Amino acid sequence: MKKPMENLRKRKMTGGRRVPSRGRREYEKDGYSIETVLGSKKLDFRRVRGGTIKVSAVKMDVANVVDPASHTTKKVKISRVVGNAANRDYERRGVMTKGALIETEAGRARVTSRPSQDGVVNAVLLQK
Repeated sequence: MKKPMENLRKRKMTGGRRVPSRGRREYEKDGYSIETVLGSKKLDFRRVRGGTIKVSAVKMDVANVVDPASHTTKKVKISRVVGNAANRDYERRGVMTKGALIETEAGRARVTSRPSQDGVVNAVLLQK
């Protein structure tokens, strides 16, 4: 079971009991964050409100890297996660988020997509 987003059975500031007018709804449930790591491609598909299917990358080993000098995009293999400014723990564990530095066959690149929400790793090659 997913953890609830809102606690409907909280007490009042005075300590009095608050009786909920209804139970929890499916759309109020919160999911656990998916942290994309290096590994053979593994995607997570989930149905969300309105029948939309959301795709998340659980593991990814390739990235679409744009070379700003030649204005070309290539699908290249990711060798390792170099750094992540979002979180030092992510850097240690090799989690890819937007803004993370990755080492690829083409060189170092910065991730521009949100892999855990887009289901794909897009990156821009850094100038030497």
